[in-house]
Amino acid sequence: MELFRIKKDVPFMSYAGVTSIISALTFALAIVFLAMRGLNFGVDFTGGTVMEVAYPQAADTQKIRATLAAHGFADATVQNFGTARDVMIRLPIKKGVSSAQLSEQVLSELRKDTAVEMRRVEFVGPQVGEELFSDGFLALLLVSIGIMIYLAIRFEWRFAVAAIVATLHDVVIILGLFAFFRWEFSLTVLAAVLAILGYSVNDTVVVFDRIRENFRKMRKGSVAEIIDNAITRTLSRTVMTHVMTQLMVFSMLFLGGEILYYFALALTIGIVVGTYSSVLVASPIVMWLGISREDLIKVDKKQEADALP
Repeated sequence: MELFRIKKDVPFMSYAGVTSIISALTFALAIVFLAMRGLNFGVDFTGGTVMEVAYPQAADTQKIRATLAAHGFADATVQNFGTARDVMIRLPIKKGVSSAQLSEQVLSELRKDTAVEMRRVEFVGPQVGEELFSDGFLALLLVSIGIMIYLAIRFEWRFAVAAIVATLHDVVIILGLFAFFRWEFSLTVLAAVLAILGYSVNDTVVVFDRIRENFRKMRKGSVAEIIDNAITRTLSRTVMTHVMTQLMVFSMLFLGGEILYYFALALTIGIVVGTYSSVLVASPIVMWLGISREDLIKVDKKQEADALP
């Protein structure tokens, strides 16, 4: 199924030098932001107090958030939990104030407006946050290694290297933007980053598969022409897939509330950057690594040799 068909191949590889410089500068800036500003870790990673309270009627999370901010709890995260009457409040650690004291202060402020029932109070220690961070980093590393092995087996090592560089490019840029804007980095955002790893690689594999097919069909084309044709022929599928996916993500971004906002924001950035990297990062790297027809049709060469008298 195609939304449109481009008759003449778009010369993507002629712009590879310029786009690669832009990508390298963006990647370097993201590294600088991560090194200088760091990620704004949420309670999941830094530790803090988690409260669950119940209201007699549907809770107004915006009003609760404003009430807490007015009384010195501007860093509190407020979200519905379960039903519209149940609310989860996450509070960062405060020096000199215990978890019990903190929860009592918050509860007393909330009870000034209406009757609020305390359901649960838990303290998440910093040690737990460190373990979550290390486990998350390990998950990213293992996923990357698995992707590289899969692509090396399915295609050729040059494709594996290009895909890993493009995927690393996507992840670092997402993290760099979260560091620059000081957006909260929580477990849900980490889940979005892991999702983008698979999503970006899927798009890259589609392009790589068409490139491999073109090397068998286009006997007289140069490497750049073969790659340009592969990208152009898959462009309709790419646009359709990303537009439909982005519509779903936008629904979470604008209608999902605070609990899904940064998750959807990370996915939005990842979809845009992942589409760009599949076309203008991964493919140029394959070309510059010296991919050739002989690297992909060795079986055919052997058959030709056997057929000679």
